[in-house]
Amino acid sequence: MTTALPERAGRRCHNVLNPLHSTHYFSPELAEQLAGVGVTDPRAAYFAVRAAAMGPVGAGTVTATFYNFRHDLVARHVPEVWRTASPEVVLAARARAVDATLRRLLGDEMLASKEVAEAAELALRAAEACTRTARPLYAAHADLPVPGEPHLALWHAATLLREHRGDGHLAALLDAELDPLEALVSHTATGKGMAPRWVLGTRGWAREDWDAAVDRLKERGLLNAEGELTDVGVALRKEIESRTDRLDAAPYEHLGAPGVERLTELATGLLMAAMAAGAFPEGMIGKN
Repeated sequence: MTTALPERAGRRCHNVLNPLHSTHYFSPELAEQLAGVGVTDPRAAYFAVRAAAMGPVGAGTVTATFYNFRHDLVARHVPEVWRTASPEVVLAARARAVDATLRRLLGDEMLASKEVAEAAELALRAAEACTRTARPLYAAHADLPVPGEPHLALWHAATLLREHRGDGHLAALLDAELDPLEALVSHTATGKGMAPRWVLGTRGWAREDWDAAVDRLKERGLLNAEGELTDVGVALRKEIESRTDRLDAAPYEHLGAPGVERLTELATGLLMAAMAAGAFPEGMIGKN
């Protein structure tokens, strides 16, 4: 049975679950665990841990499913990374890194709490309504077993919900006719996306690529002369998020309004604790 939700309730829940999932990408534990299996380049590590659920895929598949990375950067590391560590080895290393990261950020007592177990139960229940069709990253992770420990089960469920929404978001970006870098530039212009230096430092794009994307968005009337979103640009980004919400409604409708509210409350508390423990680098989000 599905129930009507308050407007943007699913998005609010995603906005606290997704960062919980993402904490391991910025953790020294991930670098340590991947280095332990021979993967020492941070870009190779990211491509490997996120793509491993799909098996030993090539660069084309990673570029397609990750969307906003320059293909040349992906091809520099994939499929070469699988010759260093198989997807199975990478997945095991990722699980160890997630466990160690959450224990450092939240502490053993919190991870053993009834609140974490409740959050895991709610998030897994929501994920029951996710669908595999045209959602490759979600579908690959959905084929993985659910971990037994509640904090790892919560992280797994957060991963399912994150990738399910992300796959749908890419469809919305394509429909909006935003290429990978235009999507990044326009998101950064909202003030909620990654700062340009983070994009250029992690996604493989050069400053001239960024500037060319800015020019294309100006030609479409989405950015003004100062590089800020125009009214048309604001409306487009709003529609992209609304369309993403519609494509991602099923898991939250399945969980129901009280469950979504409770999961959001629990995940917010965990996220605040993780952020207070230094989960994310400073200056990562913003227009500059």
